[in-house]
Amino acid sequence: MRKITVLGSTGSIGTQTLSVIAACPERFCVVGLSANRNLALLRAQIHQFQPRIVAVSQTTDALLLRQEFPALQVVYGEAGLIELAQVPVDCLVAALIGFVGLQPILAALKVGQRVALANKEPIVAAGALLQATAAEHHAVIFPVDSEHSAIFQCLHGNPNEVEKVILTASGGPFYQKSRAELAAVTPTEAIQHPRWHMGKKLSVDSATLMNKGLEVIEARWLFNLKPEQLEIAIHPQSIVHAMVSYVDGSMFWHLGNPDMRMPIAYALSYPERICLPIPRLDWQTLSGLEFAEPDRERFPALQIARSALLGGGILPAVMSAANEVAVAAFLEEKISFLQIIPLVETILAQVRENLPATYDHIIASDNWARAQTRAAICSMTSEKKA
Repeated sequence: MRKITVLGSTGSIGTQTLSVIAACPERFCVVGLSANRNLALLRAQIHQFQPRIVAVSQTTDALLLRQEFPALQVVYGEAGLIELAQVPVDCLVAALIGFVGLQPILAALKVGQRVALANKEPIVAAGALLQATAAEHHAVIFPVDSEHSAIFQCLHGNPNEVEKVILTASGGPFYQKSRAELAAVTPTEAIQHPRWHMGKKLSVDSATLMNKGLEVIEARWLFNLKPEQLEIAIHPQSIVHAMVSYVDGSMFWHLGNPDMRMPIAYALSYPERICLPIPRLDWQTLSGLEFAEPDRERFPALQIARSALLGGGILPAVMSAANEVAVAAFLEEKISFLQIIPLVETILAQVRENLPATYDHIIASDNWARAQTRAAICSMTSEKKA
């Protein structure tokens, strides 16, 4: 039986991970869970899965849980997340949202854990650091994102034999909208993804196509690929999750219904596959699959992300941090949908020296980018009121 810890257990990936575990009680048991402030759901998860240790963000929430569950070890804050990440398990699922996942992921890698990575911002900001840490401590980073799981499953033989890797993107809910229509998009509309059930931040990233830009950077580090080997195809049906072409002209495609439980289960059970109670893909319905080049003019996030990847250093960290703050501001209705990506581009343009992506530089650049983005948002909202 494999022991599992889930960081971010009350979020979209976290709850779907626990649904996979619940469907296979003979294969998996839960050792640890972490949550932010959704105590109602966390309590239900504690009752159902009986973890040994739980991490929450606030001291007051930790005190409440300690009173309610005397036998449960409850930790809190960043130190609590790090402590939880270091508890020995067979697989730690990193399903936190944003850069906050960097410290616990590093902590898990330093004790040789196998990390099933769904938290893309840390590897975007610190890909080289995470992979170097994993190598040093004989740890493993395993992909959970549907596209990256698909790439992993399509990769065969020597990586030098790979010519191109194509990540697919549904295009999000607004791909056919004009700029005028995009200007009127609301947060409620932006979080309604047509194919996938995702959290709010990821849904907005999908709507701007920044999510696909982040995934290109993630793929570069997960699979040691060159930027020129990575491409994006718009595929509205979300049936083909990735394509890998080889130097001999052959190509592997990974197909499946858009259901995150498949890549989650594969990450938990690898190298085995487990039987899941999900709809099977019917080959007889596959006619009419569409693919197209992305429209980089209407969705400039793709080019911004590629430029950050090519520039390297702290640029991906700055971009990811600025985007995280900008998306939060949009969800709070402080800025419009069409202001998200230009704001990220503005912050990137303010980087005066592109420093090497060391741990200290990544932390400092993340803090700087967040402060600069918040200041820019305050200026924008002040001008709007005036």
